[in-house]
Amino acid sequence: MTAPSRGTPVRLDPVDAPEPTGLGRFGEFGGRFVPETLVPALEELEAEFRTAWSSDEFRAELADLLTNYAGRPTPVTECHRLSERLGLRVLLKREDLTHTGSHKINNVLGQALLTRRMGKQRVIAETGAGMHGVATATAAALFGLDCLVFMGAVDVERQAQNVFRMRLLGAEVVPVESGSATLKDAINEALRDWVATVETTHYCIGSVVGPHPYPWMVRQFQRIVGDEAREQCRVRLDGADPDYVLACVGGGSNAIGTFAGFIDLPNVRLIGVEAGGLGLATGKHGASVSRGVPGVLHGARSLFLQDEDGQILEAHSMSAGLDYPGVGPEHAELAAQGRADYVYATDDEAVAGLELLSVTEGIVPALEPAHAIGWLAREAGRSVPAGTTVLVTLSGRGDKDAAQVAERLTGEQLE
Repeated sequence: MTAPSRGTPVRLDPVDAPEPTGLGRFGEFGGRFVPETLVPALEELEAEFRTAWSSDEFRAELADLLTNYAGRPTPVTECHRLSERLGLRVLLKREDLTHTGSHKINNVLGQALLTRRMGKQRVIAETGAGMHGVATATAAALFGLDCLVFMGAVDVERQAQNVFRMRLLGAEVVPVESGSATLKDAINEALRDWVATVETTHYCIGSVVGPHPYPWMVRQFQRIVGDEAREQCRVRLDGADPDYVLACVGGGSNAIGTFAGFIDLPNVRLIGVEAGGLGLATGKHGASVSRGVPGVLHGARSLFLQDEDGQILEAHSMSAGLDYPGVGPEHAELAAQGRADYVYATDDEAVAGLELLSVTEGIVPALEPAHAIGWLAREAGRSVPAGTTVLVTLSGRGDKDAAQVAERLTGEQLE
């Protein structure tokens, strides 16, 4: 993939990288563990995606939308003052500059096109931080689709701005009160709805989780992040690659999309930063790779936070987008292979990362990628040697978190 200037349509490469085996297996992870009711819909979706992704016409239409609607390619920004502060060379892949303010739009536009190809009029989605919900509501408005978004009641409260945006765009937002009332429970409710309405509804999953073909398909739609970044870094670094590529990991779509552009380069170290919450020792975290064990949830086998009886534990993170007790199966396999390393940053470190990037570069990140900045600030000169070149995917902007961060820092609520 080339990295064109704005206005020149991005090019989507049909070559796969790499395709899962069998029914969506990444090593021992992945697969399709769903009620029989959903199997025909998943088979239809896989067949439709394969046909579409190999179609020049489909890729050209998606590329045009990504360029002229979503605002791609997003730039790579060099952080001069942050670099000086940390003793590193820090680059940001600016997914915060897309339409809707995060990487989620890349995947949703692709799935909206598939929804239209399948002749369905209704889309449902789950959302945690609200950015996938906003992106889905945006695409639904653009394509004239009915849209229903499930969101944990806890997240509805802490992401009120995005709830308003979804409703303004014409979507119905359903607060989910069950369980921990966060992302896991929103996915549960979305799957229940889909079972009952599968003939007329497409479930637009927002991350590289769930049953096959979702982890593979969403990665393919998000590959543009890493493919662009690879070429942009080589231009900026005189043909060289970054030493480290960092991205935050909840379900893991922005990270896997970024990693896809660098995974075949053994000299590039891939780092996924999970939610350390209140600290791993407290049990109040979302570090599914660091502390998870193999299991099955939401239709796929991966690493999940579980107790001794195999019951899924509640995850914790002040960032709604990382508050999920599992990780996408391809991440689980990359960890098993040792190709990517998975670390963590606590809530406090994420807030510190948000403040640091804001005051040094005038860029306010979302709490999710602030975890990557916080980890980098902690490890600069330690596990990340001085003088190292680091690319960080800034997966979203911080508008949505302003009230939450303000209350944490000042104890006052924004009016």
